[in-house]
Amino acid sequence: AGPVESKNEAAMSELVPEPRQKPVVPMKPMGINASLLGYIGIDTIIEQMRKKTMKTGFDFNIMVVGQSGLGKSTLVNTLFKSQVSRKSSGWNREEKIPKTVEIKAIGHVIEEGGVKMKLTVIDTPGFGDQINNENCWEPIEKYINEQYEKFLKEEVNIARKKRIPDTRVHCCLYFISPTGHSLRPLDLEFMKHLSKVVNIIPVIAKADTMTLEEKTEFKQRVRKELEVNGIEFYPQKEFDEDLEDKTENDKIRQESMPFAVVGSDKEYQVNGKRVLGRKTPWGIIEVENLTHCEFALLRDFVIRTHLQDLKEVTHNIHYETYRAKRLNDNGGLPPMSVETEENHESNL
Repeated sequence: AGPVESKNEAAMSELVPEPRQKPVVPMKPMGINASLLGYIGIDTIIEQMRKKTMKTGFDFNIMVVGQSGLGKSTLVNTLFKSQVSRKSSGWNREEKIPKTVEIKAIGHVIEEGGVKMKLTVIDTPGFGDQINNENCWEPIEKYINEQYEKFLKEEVNIARKKRIPDTRVHCCLYFISPTGHSLRPLDLEFMKHLSKVVNIIPVIAKADTMTLEEKTEFKQRVRKELEVNGIEFYPQKEFDEDLEDKTENDKIRQESMPFAVVGSDKEYQVNGKRVLGRKTPWGIIEVENLTHCEFALLRDFVIRTHLQDLKEVTHNIHYETYRAKRLNDNGGLPPMSVETEENHESNL
């Protein structure tokens, strides 16, 4: 049996072709060896961009919407640590509740660490304060769209400005009354209409009026109601760019939203430390203490982590949607700018 096996093995070895040498393939370019060329300086691009943006500064336009008495002005002042929103000096006899919703925009320049920000706070006195609040969201939607229109007209000018002034609303803080029950039809109506045109961040105002259990329950109820009614608030799920964004934003959507906040621009001494807070007979509610309220989370979210994204979503999504609709309605032509309209009329 031995010799037969060896014959078979010899036959098989003849059948197996010899391994052919592979043709020489030019090597793929490897990463450039830094020691070969020395330092290039690509990493300075970020620094160049930083210098350029610091020279021009930033625009940020924030709108506050909600019934009067929910502490909108105080919260915005607390958010930016300065008197940036209208401040009523006590009750005035002449001051009446506006018969319709008014839009008041106040501009400020805030500087911190050499960075300049042109902040505009848009207030909406009169919203939700009438007996009949039907369609009271319309002037607000009109204002938001007017800012898109203004930007679009500047953009389509033949001799357009190098830097178009940006008055578009980047963020809308919607104040929910701390009832502990459910959202009012007005809240749902407003958010349903405006979530398509602006970044809405819902906040529960004066959260110190609720117990911890009430607050947790109310937050869950608000989230459920928004989901049932198909209302998308910022950060919207479909605009998450990658897995990291999705993970971070899911946490905000499922745990933090709506932010239960307390605002105050008064300082008090607590354990030898100056803190912003509200004084009550049983102690001081510290605004920036996370065990007391979620104000610090809101500030970090709006300013420290998502401010640039709020601006980008406004420009790339909401403004683009408006622009596409306008061009479509106009038969693909850009809308006439104010100057062109005037010239057109004078030629007729």
